[in-house]
Amino acid sequence: MTEPAVQTPEPDAQDMPVLLLVGSGYRPYREYILAAVSRHYRLWLLDSAEATWQLAYCVGATRVDTRDADAVREAALSVAGTHPVVGVFTYDETQVVFCARLAQDLGLPGSPPETLANCRDKSATRAVLTAAGVPQPASFTVTTAEEALEAAGKIGYPVIVKARAMAASFGVVRADGPADIAAAFAAADGADFMNLPRYPANVLVEEFLTGPEISVDAVIHDGEVTPTVIARKRLGLEPYFEETGHDVDAGDPLFQDEELLGQLRDIHRALGFVHGATHSEFKLTPAGPRLVEVNARLGGDLIPYLGTLATGVDPTVAAAHAAAGRRTDLTPKHRKAAAVRFLLPEGHCRTVEVVVHDDRFGPTIHETGITVEPGDELDLPPAAFLTRYAHVIAVGDEAGQVLEDLREPERLVELRAEALPD
Repeated sequence: MTEPAVQTPEPDAQDMPVLLLVGSGYRPYREYILAAVSRHYRLWLLDSAEATWQLAYCVGATRVDTRDADAVREAALSVAGTHPVVGVFTYDETQVVFCARLAQDLGLPGSPPETLANCRDKSATRAVLTAAGVPQPASFTVTTAEEALEAAGKIGYPVIVKARAMAASFGVVRADGPADIAAAFAAADGADFMNLPRYPANVLVEEFLTGPEISVDAVIHDGEVTPTVIARKRLGLEPYFEETGHDVDAGDPLFQDEELLGQLRDIHRALGFVHGATHSEFKLTPAGPRLVEVNARLGGDLIPYLGTLATGVDPTVAAAHAAAGRRTDLTPKHRKAAAVRFLLPEGHCRTVEVVVHDDRFGPTIHETGITVEPGDELDLPPAAFLTRYAHVIAVGDEAGQVLEDLREPERLVELRAEALPD
């Protein structure tokens, strides 16, 4: 642990409570969270890297190895000893279980650590929810490609083969027949993302669910679950599940879908959530909603930001309030549609430049973001995941216009690159 860096807050912020923020994430996709939450709390950051851009939003920062639970606990106790800490807040997948333990140790609001551990472990999620009677796809946990082949035979093809504890669709592959199992198992078993844990039985083989995929961000206060954002997911690059965009509409009829909302409540009750925020993914199958997975954190991919644009209510602030045990008024201030498209390379290449053609923008284009530098090397699954070069966001009163303006996002933000051999 190093000595903390301290920023002097504005005079009118001196009386705001302090929220411990563990991990800050990738600036292009996470800065908006710090900007929003810092208007309600004085943030003290605990992070592995030296704070730089984060200091604009934090009253202090301690550099500490976030993989070392004892060191993070020591740093947190040091801050809590001199500041009025009211909660522990994280949206970092690698930190959710530890932060639940930390909140428990400090006597702060949260959910039981075992609840979050059961979300991190997809096999445990299935076991808990099956025992509670929540409809689940068929699922087997396997240790070898041979066991995966046997499980797939029991389920019937196609199947999903996925890593037990990864995130962001890393290590998720569709297998259409027995010939695909060995490669799918190797991809799932070999997936590595953010140093997330491995298990001796590290791979799940599951029933392939048909239908559109959605995500539901929600906040939990005293066990009561309230959706904040429903996003309709766009996927590409089969047989992998690369997320290429999300569509959010404040007037989405799914907000009134009692079957979906009932399952959402049952899932959170069975897992034991008390306070916090979650990002749950469902398939809308012909038999009804079926859970893909539930994550004990805010959604990524700018989904909460889309929610703010669509409703005027910020899901990130609601999540921060939940971490402090405070309830949020989630009544929409307006009802709009918002969407994002993530732009991927055509193949293995080295970036030369990215050109934004704002003369081609439709009326709802809200902003663009470039996430590569000249010289960066890009590739596609299975060689690489999440190698996006840019994103485009649109927001407007009419969903149809938003979708039309994003129909050809590569024309709006163009990648110029040097092709590289595969």
